[in-house]
Amino acid sequence: MSELKLRSNAFENEGDIPDKYTCMGEDINPPFDIIGIPEYTRSLVLIIDDPDAPMGNWDHWIVFNIKPVSRIEENSVPEGAVQGVNDFGRNSYGGPCPPQGTHRYMFKLYALGITLNLDASAKKIDVETAMKGHILAETNLVGSYTK
Repeated sequence: MSELKLRSNAFENEGDIPDKYTCMGEDINPPFDIIGIPEYTRSLVLIIDDPDAPMGNWDHWIVFNIKPVSRIEENSVPEGAVQGVNDFGRNSYGGPCPPQGTHRYMFKLYALGITLNLDASAKKIDVETAMKGHILAETNLVGSYTK
């Protein structure tokens, strides 16, 4: 079995996130390729957060109940997936937008053996709590952005 991996052709792991995907550009999600999904995966979860935010971790995108797909297109949410509430108070992608300096952004992908019994009012803590004990595999992609 291959290892779960998350990649983007928009930026390399540990590389700079292009302006297009930030608040200074189009503020749309980058495309992602998903490799090595475990055989018994029922759903995927994608969480993007900024651990360098001044007030602590800032949640930019929470997407769950993603069908096991090999690609998430730019500026799109996979069919049937649910977007939770991010720290901007929206059910959508909120691109990198640091107040100043360079921040790292963690793109965290989880393969689950279940679908989550949550709706669009869910926040990251709700998703993380619901998926405990059901994670088959996980991986990260890290990007950075300087404003």
